[in-house]
Amino acid sequence: MTLHSNDTLISDTLLSKSLIAADYNPTHDAMLQRTLKRIALKKEQGLRTPDELWIVDHNDVYTLGQAGKEEHILQHTTTPIIKTDRGGQVTWHGHGQLVIYWLFDLHSLGWSVRHLVSHAEQAIEDVVNDCLKNHPLATTTNISAHARRDAPGVYLYANHADTISNNDIDKNDTNKSNNELNDNAIMIGKIASLGFKIKHGFSYHGIALNVDCDLAAFNAINPCGYAGMQMLRLSDFSAMDTQLADALNYEQVTQKLIDNIAQRHAGLIELRAIAPKS
Repeated sequence: MTLHSNDTLISDTLLSKSLIAADYNPTHDAMLQRTLKRIALKKEQGLRTPDELWIVDHNDVYTLGQAGKEEHILQHTTTPIIKTDRGGQVTWHGHGQLVIYWLFDLHSLGWSVRHLVSHAEQAIEDVVNDCLKNHPLATTTNISAHARRDAPGVYLYANHADTISNNDIDKNDTNKSNNELNDNAIMIGKIASLGFKIKHGFSYHGIALNVDCDLAAFNAINPCGYAGMQMLRLSDFSAMDTQLADALNYEQVTQKLIDNIAQRHAGLIELRAIAPKS
């Protein structure tokens, strides 16, 4: 295997690649060609090639999934609109948003497509909840991140403090109220989206976490096909400042997510129970 200058070997079976200010079409074409090459190597030579995480900082773009409906584009702007081959409807990618493409051999991992989606959602949950817990803003005391069975992605919920009694909180787990939904929790919006494509057991495309991006770009669309969906960003709920030693920054969030995904890939983090419909 040849490593390129922007490749980092995480393990014998996983590497990461970073792309900065990347235009969508060349990135997608490269991702697809890499996947097709891996499929051919496995079919023709029986080779298992390392899986790849592509960490991408995209130039502004709207992408429309395979079954995407034009009606979900509410306003045409100067930002390109590109049809692509992932699942899902329309979304936006751009600077300040963390995009990670998962180029995984699902058969070699023993993962189903449901496993892939759940690992992706739970990795985001883990990282966002860790950021909310360890770097909270004053307004985030009872905010937590959760996936939903009926709507792919990760959402923030408000667990109102006055609905949780002291008896509901395990004295050995003071963060329980920040990590678990109670019956009165209210969804306040979506912080991360995902969409994959599976070809001959290999995945590509992936996840997009709004870290510190300009959310105004979502005003021109129904995000992921949901009219009125409030899009959120981590920087509005967790202290992020490149000048403060105890604050988060984009790079730290990126590394947290890479580390969590790598542990899942290595079998070190097991799936939790699938989120109930809500």
